[in-house]
Amino acid sequence: MKELARNKRAYFDYQILEEIEAGIELLGFETKATKSGKINLAGSYARIINNQVWLVGADIAPYQPNNTPKDYDPERTRRLLVTSKEVGYLTGKMNEAGLTVVPLRAYIKGRLVKVSLGLVRSKKKQDKRETIKKRDIDKEIRRSLKLKI
Repeated sequence: MKELARNKRAYFDYQILEEIEAGIELLGFETKATKSGKINLAGSYARIINNQVWLVGADIAPYQPNNTPKDYDPERTRRLLVTSKEVGYLTGKMNEAGLTVVPLRAYIKGRLVKVSLGLVRSKKKQDKRETIKKRDIDKEIRRSLKLKI
């Protein structure tokens, strides 16, 4: 599976409880742009409207700006292809526990573009500090091992 985009901010701001794979409904030129890596998931989220999951705020830049339709909106809301059972599950979790659904990464599986959705809970400021501290310690360890070799 080739990874096209990763939502780094989601991994930092949220505690990921579960992951669900979803297809994404794209136009032809959007598919080409996505497969060439012109997708940005930062700041995007998923909403459930009329028993359908929609991706809001994901940015797909045009593949060829001159050949793109004039009325094309790169940040338009796109439908995610999820089973009705999973939609019911996500709706229940969001209402019950106050969780959010956020896209974590986009990737190619076979010929299809897929999005990994995460059922997440927001981290507190203290948890974010711990994450930064762990990252800095890991960097120091890698740096010291590199010097010894």
